[in-house]
Amino acid sequence: MKTLSSLILVGLMLVIAAPVAWGAKSEINTTLIGKKAIKGYDPVAYFTDGKPVEGKKEFTYEWKGAKWFFASAEHRDQFKAAPDKYAPRYGGYCAYAVAMGKTADIDPKAWKIVDSKLYLNYDQDIQKKWQADIPGFIEKANKNWPGVLK
Repeated sequence: MKTLSSLILVGLMLVIAAPVAWGAKSEINTTLIGKKAIKGYDPVAYFTDGKPVEGKKEFTYEWKGAKWFFASAEHRDQFKAAPDKYAPRYGGYCAYAVAMGKTADIDPKAWKIVDSKLYLNYDQDIQKKWQADIPGFIEKANKNWPGVLK
């Protein structure tokens, strides 16, 4: 019985991992559990509050296969009206990684708004590298996006 349980568990893990390992990545970077965009942070708050703010379960919106969280109904409604204005560039993947021709997860606290667009980075150290040549990295990332998803 223990062997059967182990086989079922391994099979289940393969089913979950297969799309990530063999298929194209999702257009929006999400958490594995819950499909949360920006790890549950409010994308509008970066613009209105000037800082990362965790969203609340009662204020969510589904967009492009991801669940977006907001600190208030007002922020949710602003996003619904203009998601491309508030959603982070490159589907919420690390802007520096996309410039390097890859994808990487993000830290919602490693962010910057440039020309009214939200950019996220893997962590504070990577953000420092990205900030050394923001225009150059944005140019490279724009050329690589969305090809890095393949």
